Amino acid sequence: MKTYSAESGYVYQYFYEGYRPYATGGESGAEHVFHISADRKDWHDTSVFIADAAIREWEQAHARTLNSTERYAIAKLSLFHAFDDRPEPRLMKEDVRVRLADVADIVETLGL
Repeated sequence: MKTYSAESGYVYQYFYEGYRPYATGGESGAEHVFHISADRKDWHDTSVFIADAAIREWEQAHARTLNSTERYAIAKLSLFHAFDDRPEPRLMKEDVRVRLADVADIVETLGL
């Protein structure tokens, strides 16, 4: 179990459950699943969806491939952004969708 103190004022606990490929509505990518709680009593899964198109566009623009560890880092930091931005823990039941701009910002933050 890991802990994250969010800018929203809540302290979240989370476990990384893993990832799996997804394909819906003409979009495909990786779904990273985290098991989270804001009170250590009520737990639920939250999915972070990273579209292949967003990764592929970043990779083409930078002429390099993101490895699985880097993709996990993008998912984890996207989850942290959601913890920071969503004002209430109940909103963390909604999926997190990662856009190309999010990928670019996170990769820059990580210095990759």
